[in-house]
Amino acid sequence: MDGTIAGKLAEMGVTLPDAPPPQATYVPFVITGNTVYVSGQVSQGPDGLILGRLGEDMDVEAGAAAARSCAISLLAQVSKACGGDLERLVRVVKLTGFVNSTADFTDHPKVINGASDFFVEAMGEKGRHARSAVGMVALPLGVAVEVEGIFEIA
Repeated sequence: MDGTIAGKLAEMGVTLPDAPPPQATYVPFVITGNTVYVSGQVSQGPDGLILGRLGEDMDVEAGAAAARSCAISLLAQVSKACGGDLERLVRVVKLTGFVNSTADFTDHPKVINGASDFFVEAMGEKGRHARSAVGMVALPLGVAVEVEGIFEIA
């Protein structure tokens, strides 16, 4: 391992996708000072959107995998914000995770751990962050999870 974020991603077998374009009237990220605010990234994989509702047709493990996909898209947006230089990423500051779930589902934190665990694995201590994890009656396009993030860059 070469000690870089890109090196760790390669070791993890993760290739960042192209940063997903916005699906409505907003920008994918805003940079102010040394902070990057990344708009919510929805769960998607190589075969398209990851749809479902936790507590109905998805279990926690599948939800965590969906949240991990959101984290990968967040990192793709940060990479784009940094002109492709992920080494400018100083730390993950905060994630807010939204889980498409039934009213009686209460394991939202375990689902959003999929995103949090990804950042800690990829970045070590710099990946640890403040976080919120909440349930929603519906998410855009019927996706299982959406995660937004705040990042510090150099």
